Amino acid sequence: MIEIIVNKASFEYDIHSLVKAFFSKEDVLVRIQEQFLEATKIRIAILFSDNKVQIKIWEEEKLCQEDSIEIDFEQRKETKNHLKRLLYQILFHYTGRELPWGTLTGIRPAKIAMQLLEEGKSNVEIAAYMKDTYLVSKEKVALSVMIANRERHILKDIDYQDGYSLYIGIPFCPSTCLYCSFTSYPLAKWEKRMDEYLEALFLELQYLSEHFHQKRLNTIYIGGGTPTTLSPKRMDKLLTKIEKSLDLGHLSEFTVEAGRPDSITREKLQVLLDHGIDRISINPQTMKEETLRIIGRHHTVEQTKETYRLAREMGFSHINMDLIVGLPGEGYQDVEHTMQEITKLAPESVTIHSLAIKRAARLNLFKEQYEEMGLENNMQIMDMTAKYCAEMGLFPYYMYRQKNMAGNFENVGYAKEGKAGIYNILMMEEKQTIVACGAGSVSKRVYPDGRIERCENVKDLASFMERIDEMIERKRKLLTDF
Repeated sequence: MIEIIVNKASFEYDIHSLVKAFFSKEDVLVRIQEQFLEATKIRIAILFSDNKVQIKIWEEEKLCQEDSIEIDFEQRKETKNHLKRLLYQILFHYTGRELPWGTLTGIRPAKIAMQLLEEGKSNVEIAAYMKDTYLVSKEKVALSVMIANRERHILKDIDYQDGYSLYIGIPFCPSTCLYCSFTSYPLAKWEKRMDEYLEALFLELQYLSEHFHQKRLNTIYIGGGTPTTLSPKRMDKLLTKIEKSLDLGHLSEFTVEAGRPDSITREKLQVLLDHGIDRISINPQTMKEETLRIIGRHHTVEQTKETYRLAREMGFSHINMDLIVGLPGEGYQDVEHTMQEITKLAPESVTIHSLAIKRAARLNLFKEQYEEMGLENNMQIMDMTAKYCAEMGLFPYYMYRQKNMAGNFENVGYAKEGKAGIYNILMMEEKQTIVACGAGSVSKRVYPDGRIERCENVKDLASFMERIDEMIERKRKLLTDF
């Protein structure tokens, strides 16, 4: 464990996140006090005075690094940036490591570049700002600027003022994956209550029908869980309800995250096509059979290929595939094998996820067991995945980051021209109000001045169904006058 003491309450979250980025396998504890309490190997003291911050690092009882900087504490944003740069430099000299994203620990680095673009800054000015302010590597600066420009182009016709997007959560899965922390429930246990869940969901959609008829619905995303755990009859019932409740005349995109190959059938795919939906995800995560068993996926590599071919033969023109880098026991050659197999299938878009060890996931609960197998990610692997995507004619169009990501990297969506996921960009860049329905979903209202407010639906499935009137009332309060 690494113990950090701060002599006054200030920036504890940012301090914790940056230290954790350097020491991903260590527990990091931040305390607001004057003295160390634990007999830890590594101790860090961050000491604020009237116009200065001082940072010291001890290993055992030996003082290893020490530095300070003068700060104007009245400028909070600048104070935070100065503090994080100083802490980064000390940790860099102590560990010998550089982080590709420098001091950035938030999940939306492209949002910084997007904001500067909208302020009229040039690409060169944005690159210099990100490098100087956040110590971001030149490769990640280039990625951020490229994606921000592409996002801006893709979103040029989206209505931010009178438009909104809709997320619908189907929180059922055939099994729970090792790394998953999303709201999901085992299909075997909850199958008998799925109709009850849909009825609660329909009440939320009815609220939208009554109060959003003057708004323009730009995108719909049905996610989960695994939406294709719904039977063909239930899927048809849901899509019919959406069509009857909402005006789809301004819709730019309708996505159903089919996800697990073992949940997809010809009959379910036909229902989607019958409702005019041909943008789906078929997510292998890896093309290594042994890894699929380790992470709790009950499908095979061959099933993934068969399901993909079936969807293509039936006429789906946009298939996305999600992959995860950094899975237990997988190295460069394993990831390259996956990319080679994906190249043969030629999807219209691919999302490369860097494994994130979530607090609520089984992977975190048994972390030591899986770390022994190796959780590997590095710049060479990420560059290789980007190279294969480029060879498939796919270009990076959105990006986000998560806590505790393997190698401190990022998730990047790649797509062919005209096939980018608009909802994904709107969700990550927080440019438009998103109304979310279903257990565990989060609605976000984006105000004209950029302010964002949220309301959450409860995660517990039984509570969601019992308290659906309360969930609707939460939305009503958030979206009054929208």
